[in-house]
Amino acid sequence: MRGRLDWLSQAQQVERREEEGIRVLQLIKCLDHGGAERLVTTMVTRGDRSRIRYEVAFVRSDMGGLVGELRRSGVPVHDLGATGDFDLAWLWRLRQLLVKRRFDIVHAHLPYAAGLGRVAVRTMHPGRRPRFVYTEHSLWDRNTLVTRVLGRATSRWDDASIAVAESNRAALPRSIRQRTRVIVHGIDLAQTVADATRGPSIRTELGVPPDHLIVVSVANLRLQKAYPVLLAAARSLVDAGVPVTFLAAGSGPMEAELRAQHRRLALGDRFRFLGQRADAPALIAASDVLVLPSDFECMPVVVMEAFALGTVVVATSVGDVPLVVEDQVNGLLVPPGRADLLTAALRRVLADPDLRAALAAAGALAAGRFDVRRTDAEVTKVYNEVLAR
Repeated sequence: MRGRLDWLSQAQQVERREEEGIRVLQLIKCLDHGGAERLVTTMVTRGDRSRIRYEVAFVRSDMGGLVGELRRSGVPVHDLGATGDFDLAWLWRLRQLLVKRRFDIVHAHLPYAAGLGRVAVRTMHPGRRPRFVYTEHSLWDRNTLVTRVLGRATSRWDDASIAVAESNRAALPRSIRQRTRVIVHGIDLAQTVADATRGPSIRTELGVPPDHLIVVSVANLRLQKAYPVLLAAARSLVDAGVPVTFLAAGSGPMEAELRAQHRRLALGDRFRFLGQRADAPALIAASDVLVLPSDFECMPVVVMEAFALGTVVVATSVGDVPLVVEDQVNGLLVPPGRADLLTAALRRVLADPDLRAALAAAGALAAGRFDVRRTDAEVTKVYNEVLAR
């Protein structure tokens, strides 16, 4: 009798999904303007919502810069109310939300939310427990020891595991790597171009001299992003008389240290920290070069955006970047940590408008591989697979 009731319940769930779509809760630590957060926001707002009914839950109340964009698109957003990483009351709030909303799938992003989110899901009654999908956006060996231990202990509860790049899949422990597939996430190409329409006004807004070229960095102020190397390169280019202004969009824990280095180098308005910006596409479109001097990366969103907007990319050859940016074909690559080589690459591309035009055109041709519609179709396939088991 019990088996018959379970079968009826499953049949009713299938019927409800066919009528209403699959109910998915995207779970993430924060909703500020980081790469993973922007990818999740794009997938949720631009995906096929006739098949998937998305809601989003985020852990840290103080990191909600993208909440407005989600809500304006009609996506329900749940603030789990944590005041810091050690405030774990959010787990109880998450569990209450899962019981109340009866999601088919919880799709977690980044190791903090996933490791603890799995625990909350496992405390639920097996008959009411949603499937659990995890997307890895970071590099395993760059996570803290506690995070890695938690990940190893709980990852076996995943119904599906996704990596956004070959490099971050390769960094996973073998037992996890073997059951992880790569789905390169994407952007809404048309919307990115539309969001960039005010690009020309940014130069005027920021008072960039009309004869200056613009080099932009869109990255949080963290050690990984190698801003000290970029500041050193900027000083060298200014000393060489190159007419260039650097714009840096982002915030983060190294801000005070980087501003101090900026003062020591006496860069003044030649290198400007703009803070967190919601108009990254417009800023990239207004620039002549996007620079990404990171020590490590997976598959950076800003490279996708620069390609879509016809802005030249100069980046370090780390992670999956060399799989996308072909040196001297659709961008320029340099080794990480080499301010001298970064300076040389920037000076070369800034001095040669024909080279910039050729690299930008080749980048625009490569942009199509990052269409969010492809990502949406592949992720939806994963959802259907885990629900069919």
